[in-house]
Amino acid sequence: MRRMTRTAALLSAAALMLSACGGGDDSESGSEGGSAASDVKVGMAYDVGGRGDQSFNDSAAAGMDQAVKEFGMASQESEAKDGEAESAREERLRTFADAGYDPIIAVGFAYSGAVAKVAKEYPDSHFAIIDDEAAKGDNIANLVFAEEQGSFLVGAAAALKTKKNHIGFVGGVETPLIQKFEAGYSAGAKQVKPDIKIDSVYLTQPPDFSGFGDPAKGQTAAQGMYDDGADIVFHAAGGSGGGVFQAAADSGAKAIGVDADQYKTADPKVKKVIMTSMLKNVDVAVHEYLTQVNDGKFPSGLTRYDLKVDGVGYSKSGGFVDDIEDKLEGYKKQIIDGDIKVPTS
Repeated sequence: MRRMTRTAALLSAAALMLSACGGGDDSESGSEGGSAASDVKVGMAYDVGGRGDQSFNDSAAAGMDQAVKEFGMASQESEAKDGEAESAREERLRTFADAGYDPIIAVGFAYSGAVAKVAKEYPDSHFAIIDDEAAKGDNIANLVFAEEQGSFLVGAAAALKTKKNHIGFVGGVETPLIQKFEAGYSAGAKQVKPDIKIDSVYLTQPPDFSGFGDPAKGQTAAQGMYDDGADIVFHAAGGSGGGVFQAAADSGAKAIGVDADQYKTADPKVKKVIMTSMLKNVDVAVHEYLTQVNDGKFPSGLTRYDLKVDGVGYSKSGGFVDDIEDKLEGYKKQIIDGDIKVPTS
């Protein structure tokens, strides 16, 4: 997508304000052609790591990019900084609203309080938040996922593939959301091998969210697991996952990615260690939301993306799970049919 020249003074001022509060590369984009220009202006507030994290934020960006290209929408983006105050997240949302961006999409549960507060201040604007059910309002759409279900499947894959009966989990920040990943992963692994050993560690504790953007910490944590005998480690740690992949490469072991098909997005030097990824189709959720906006509708309330609607799943790139696909599909069917209840904590 090409960058559009900012001609309106309001948009220029807004861009400066967003840059000041965002800490990332802010850009306004429009359609490359083929569709008529829309009057919809989308504001996207990323979590720590922003566009380029090869995971959660990038998946949200892909959904917005698709809508921008398809419908001719304009877009502006800004990202959170490590350790920023709640007030900074609130101000980021206000800046979008003041500049006429509607809807405003907040990427990640860390925006929960900010969205709940700012949405009340701007009742005529519309907000969507990914991975949060707590922020409620007539002008708030909550786009959430059954992370535990997809994690169950990659946990089963790990148990089917491990040669040491010993696997690991690295979480970015210990929150209820990331605990869902761990719970599903452990349940899937134990469904296959009840006696399997599972190591678990979280890189940081709230309110420190740097665990989603610290590859060095991810590498140290995973290396400790590999040194202790684990041969497969699943990460739910955003940008820190790059460090997990490096540790796997250094150890001649395997890793499991998260959110996107990280075999396709990770550094080519380490992609061969990524046996599968837990897919969380944030791009689909964002695109579906913006499609409704393009049709003149602003959804509100809860929309949950689970296995039944392919909101979550597992990747097959690289062919590492081809030999166990039938078993994984069997577990998937049992979850969809309700025969397997996957825990969330």
